[in-house]
Amino acid sequence: MQIKKHIPNIITCGNAVCGCLAIVKVNEGNLTWACYLVGIALVLDFFDGFVARLLKVSSPIGKDLDSLADMITFGVVPAMIMFKLIDFSYTLSLQKSLNNREAFTLAGVVIDFRNDNFIKYFAFIIAVFSAIRLAKFNNDTRQTDSFIGLATPANSMIVCGFCLVLKQLDLNLFDIESVIENEQLFADNGNITGMVVMYLLNSPIALCLISIGLSLLLVVELPLFALKFKNFRWTDNKLRYIFLGICLILMVSFKFVGIPLIIFLYILLSIVDNIFLKKKV
Repeated sequence: MQIKKHIPNIITCGNAVCGCLAIVKVNEGNLTWACYLVGIALVLDFFDGFVARLLKVSSPIGKDLDSLADMITFGVVPAMIMFKLIDFSYTLSLQKSLNNREAFTLAGVVIDFRNDNFIKYFAFIIAVFSAIRLAKFNNDTRQTDSFIGLATPANSMIVCGFCLVLKQLDLNLFDIESVIENEQLFADNGNITGMVVMYLLNSPIALCLISIGLSLLLVVELPLFALKFKNFRWTDNKLRYIFLGICLILMVSFKFVGIPLIIFLYILLSIVDNIFLKKKV
């Protein structure tokens, strides 16, 4: 039966569809649903390769299709989300800097200032470096069983994780007044997560620097282990099972805040693996 060779590609196309729908949601301002769609795409991105190996139907076309789908979902979407976040941050900073409340409520004032907000376009550096990352991956023979540089799905998890933390904190980016009120509540209640998030939302420069940092992580010469299971034996997948177990604990304990913690843990475990564990082999 020839149909089985198309199954992994169908799953990959599902990834691309999720990315396209996520772009629509970002344009509508619904960042939460955009992140949910990226999450679904992450699952599909894991299973397309797994199914291909299981059915032994890997092909160059499948590899290229996977990279193209990843570019949409894990390259363009996080860049657009960051674009929206920087744009909001600039607007929030503008409102807080205006002493005359009535002046700000005149929509024309806000629109005029926001039209000068060129800094938000720095967000698209994520898309550019994602393209470079995927091109390198397709031509780098060193990355068959592991990664060199942060993979685009992991990079998108950091951006989407931040948006989902906003939801967890009940911050509505379309209601600036309520965001400012919540900022005071976070300070009064000693909510560290809320205060860190508000610091970033108050600083478009910080969000731009994060965009640049995430972009550099995509192409840095840092070996990272891959969550590719060729089998399910403990001896062959010890690091992966330990990582997944800690991920589960972090998500249960911290909910969406656990997502960026998971990525930092992933990088840390990879460094430990490279420095200590592989030296013993």
